[in-house]
Amino acid sequence: MASLGLDDREKARLTTWMIEQRRLGVERPELRLLYRQKDDGFVNNIESITQRPNMAVHARADELLKYIREKSPYIGFNFELFPKETDPHIQTMEMLAYTESVEEAEVAFLRDYLLESARIKYVKGLEGYTVTISPEGFAHLATLEQTVIDSSQAFVAMWFDDSVKEAWIQGIEPAIRNAGYDPVRIDNQEYIGKIDDEIIAEIRRSRFIVADFTQGDDGARGGVYYEAGFAHGLNIPVIYTCKKGSMKHVHFDTRQYNHIDWKNPEELKKRLEDRISAVIGDGPRKSILGEEGRVPSENIRR
Repeated sequence: MASLGLDDREKARLTTWMIEQRRLGVERPELRLLYRQKDDGFVNNIESITQRPNMAVHARADELLKYIREKSPYIGFNFELFPKETDPHIQTMEMLAYTESVEEAEVAFLRDYLLESARIKYVKGLEGYTVTISPEGFAHLATLEQTVIDSSQAFVAMWFDDSVKEAWIQGIEPAIRNAGYDPVRIDNQEYIGKIDDEIIAEIRRSRFIVADFTQGDDGARGGVYYEAGFAHGLNIPVIYTCKKGSMKHVHFDTRQYNHIDWKNPEELKKRLEDRISAVIGDGPRKSILGEEGRVPSENIRR
């Protein structure tokens, strides 16, 4: 990866993506280098992946907890976090990879996070950083497993206006379906103070979300920002899109992410489908629907 000019944090994000792909059943995740202009509908796979937001700290702690469980052959196993004798380098490198860390000190911080939240506990009388998963830790792992990473659902956050109706019908919806996922959006009012419970539930059960920040003369779509931010907090991948004319209005803290800045629905469809396949991976519906398979839209909730 050094020849690609990536820094340590970008390499960590790339490693996270590769681990996600393996968990989705992709035996050999492919990294494609497509250095072409954005307007021609192609994306630079590696660039898209490395520009993803950093994994949230609580999600990284969860990954360390999962790693400890994977390496524990039985309940109550005394796990030595930083072993001094048996393959210490290999285990440390694995923990760095699973937790999107670049320094051993980050893993130590995540260990303390788990200790303070009572999800692991020190094993008394043993030297070093020997821990075991607590009952609270196993309960938390059971909760995490309710969010299935191989979900076929993709949540769509966008402006519900006639001016972007074609972007949904001819762009976003078919792109998601062609990539092998089921698009879901909820037509609702703008938020006043909190996110709707139904939207929270749908985001939680989604593999990723598509957030389109196109706006009209009356200002930014507050709901889209809320939904994208909530997904980030759950460590659910967000794919950003926006019509070219609205890009200048996107908030500065969101503009830093790699948006698909589309001109028309046809371009949006092509680029979004490519981005999903590159960053998320083909979904479980791909083999059923085929490359251009499309069923009528029945997943709009009102």
